[in-house]
Amino acid sequence: MSTTSAQPLPSSIDATLEMLASAGYVGDRALATVLFLSLKMGRPLFLEGEAGVGKTEIAKVLASALGRRLIRLQCYEGLDVSSAVYEWNYAAQMIEIRMEEASGEVRRDAMERNVFSEKYLIRRPVLDALSGEAGAAPVFLIDELDRTDEAFEAFLLEILSDFQVTVPELGTIRAKEPPLVVITTNRTREIHDALKRRCLYHWVDYPSAARELEIVANKVPQANERLSAEVVAFIQRLRQMDLFKVPGVAETIDWASALTELDKLALDPETISDTIGVILKYQDDIARIADGEGRRILSEVKAELAAAAE
Repeated sequence: MSTTSAQPLPSSIDATLEMLASAGYVGDRALATVLFLSLKMGRPLFLEGEAGVGKTEIAKVLASALGRRLIRLQCYEGLDVSSAVYEWNYAAQMIEIRMEEASGEVRRDAMERNVFSEKYLIRRPVLDALSGEAGAAPVFLIDELDRTDEAFEAFLLEILSDFQVTVPELGTIRAKEPPLVVITTNRTREIHDALKRRCLYHWVDYPSAARELEIVANKVPQANERLSAEVVAFIQRLRQMDLFKVPGVAETIDWASALTELDKLALDPETISDTIGVILKYQDDIARIADGEGRRILSEVKAELAAAAE
């Protein structure tokens, strides 16, 4: 994201709600409260919830609304310091060494200072997040922390304690102002209490039908009102079923967009069968809906919406 002039932090919970809304995020007061406190107290925000409920989007919206850079550390199994914090540009260093040797004026101490300078330092997300200026610290998104191992989690705990990194060849690099940290996890494993204690915690749940309808109206404004209501009601019922992976908010938005592209004004059994792969990503789940469950749910949805309209 390109850096724009940084905006002041919201001064109240209501201002935080307005900030989220201005950036297109439909949030509730509980989220606005913990986000406001996180910004006010300078504490990392720990967001936990099922995949697809909008945890990552909160960090993106925060960066956009505040005019800050978004720095994202995408976690995965085997993530190490060189990928997360920094590494040296070895190819460029070797070229510099060869050039100095070719010049015939080689001083080992001077060469070492030269090749281990900022010029050859590759800043990965952690170190980059510590490089913000006072009043314009970036938003640092540590995404899906539960995918890493406990060793990296312990290292991250140290970073969040002091907001500094030691590069042996350069010394200690400290943040002029700590970044605004957002940590997400899909709860595939438990995160250690020591790290959680340094954060403010919020569970991001699936939205209610009313809020999800508002999200669809915000993200897919061209969608027909009746279609949006049926899509949301259908998704809400799918989430009550024992599926391998229930659809998240992202799938709701994708489905509403796809159906709008197909010029659909309402759901019907054939359309559901043709587009079910937009919202369900496992064959067993798809087969279950195709085997009659989809028709039953659609019938109930239409009856419910018709009764509500009377």
